[in-house]
This record gives sequence, C-alpha cells and structure tokens, in this order.
Amino acid sequence: MKILVTGANGYLGQGIVKAILDSGNEVIAACYTDTAPVDLRAHVVIGDIFSIDNPYEYYGKPDILLHLAWRDGFVHFSNAHIDDLPKHVSFISKFVNSDISTIAVMGSMHEIGFYEGSIDENTPCKPQSFYGIAKNALREATEILCKNNNKVFQWLRGYYIVGNCDYGSSIFSKISSAEKKGQKSFPFTRGLNQFDFIDYDEFCFQVSQTVIQNEVNGIINICSGYPEKLSNRVERFIKENNYKIRLEYGAFPDRPYDSKAIWGNDEKITKILSNTNKG
Repeated sequence: MKILVTGANGYLGQGIVKAILDSGNEVIAACYTDTAPVDLRAHVVIGDIFSIDNPYEYYGKPDILLHLAWRDGFVHFSNAHIDDLPKHVSFISKFVNSDISTIAVMGSMHEIGFYEGSIDENTPCKPQSFYGIAKNALREATEILCKNNNKVFQWLRGYYIVGNCDYGSSIFSKISSAEKKGQKSFPFTRGLNQFDFIDYDEFCFQVSQTVIQNEVNGIINICSGYPEKLSNRVERFIKENNYKIRLEYGAFPDRPYDSKAIWGNDEKITKILSNTNKG
C-alpha cells in the first residue's frame, strides 16, 4: 500500500516512517522543511501541506493518509493549536472527498483532560489545554467526515513516549540533551504522577501495524496498557542509558491539569498486534 505520512521528519514521524517501510509498504513522506532526516527508502516531498488544492492527486493518490503534522505539540497552551485547527480540518476534508480508503490521525491522551484510571474509546473528553481542545475537536470533525464519506476512521491516541533522542521536546529528550551538554543535574517535579509510558520503537511499531490494517478501527490507544510512576520511569531511563545526570526533585511544581494516575486500555492494540503475529 501507498501511505502518505505528514510531519514525516518530526520526532514521531522519523520512526513511524521507518516502521511502515519495514512492514513492506510504500511511504510518501510530506515534510514542511528538510531540517531533519527521513528514511531514504521513502519518497520525500517538501512543502506546506495546507497550501495544496488537491493533496490526494499531488501526493500520488495514496491509499492511506497518516496525519502526524502538528505545531507546538509540547507547548500545550500555544495559540498555534487553535489557529491551525481549521487548516487541519480543511486538509482532511480534501482527502475524505477523494478516492482514499483510510484516514488515520495522531491523537493524544491530553484530549481526555483530568481523569484517573484506564482510558478507552468511550471515556469522556474534557480537555484542559489548548492542545487537548484542538486535538479533541479535530477527532470529532474527522470522525464525522469519515462517517459521511464512507472512509475508514482511525484515531491513534498516543501516550507518554520514552526515547533517548535529544531531538524532540519530551522530558526524555530534554534529559538526553542535558546529559550530552554535560549538565550534572536536571530540574524536575516531584515525579509522583503515574502515566502510561511506551518506548519509542514500540510506539512507532504499533502505529505502523495499526494503519496497515482496517479490521480494528475508531479510537485506538497506542500504549503499554499500565501506569508507572514518573520518577521511577525517568530514573530507570537514566540508568538504562548509563547517564550520570541526576534529578533535582521539586524544582518545578506538578502541572495542575495532569492526572494522578492515567493509562490506556490496550485491548484494541493487543488485537491488532495479535493479528499481525498470526499473519
């Protein structure tokens, strides 16, 4: 299959493109700039995806759209989330009015807002940030558009990704960057919140396996399926990578909109991966 991946040279895009290519499928990699590398097996197209009148034709009539592109994903109260929302809806609208079969979009557990416990596709969403509000609105709009145009709808709800690349804005990327700069300590919260952590390579693999199938659709958690205390996971991350940096506990307050314990229900992704193994 031919899969169009937007935001292909972003933090997530680079690994997801590789995982899709490793699965034997073709990737059209849409990148806004050429500042970060993309797997050489992909066909890279550089430019503004929102400025194209007929993206389906422009990108070579892909079978699947995997929409990852998003500005300021780690800056939860950036005005860009609200400002760009109509552009994302318009972009997806152009595809649902084409001959494409599947629309898959990267979501976030921040759509849920403050919640404690396991999240599934029926968990109510009450987002507490501009980022969560915009993602949730795009999810609702995309689902309606796909339903009205008989397209397969996949909303890939991402959780907390663990990777040691210093390219990116996650706490793990920041720690890796600080280690490479020779910092002795890293300012940290108390680290008491419990989140669903998933390793970067596993995250990319789960996304790739989800989009190349269409038996399990709708909202799909890309997750580990269990919670772990933030301090425990970060300390383990430091140990796994043989870093010398140490955490400065209590330097920052916990974010008031972060849940105390939250994790994804992994029933759907387990089924997808089970079907993959059978294949």
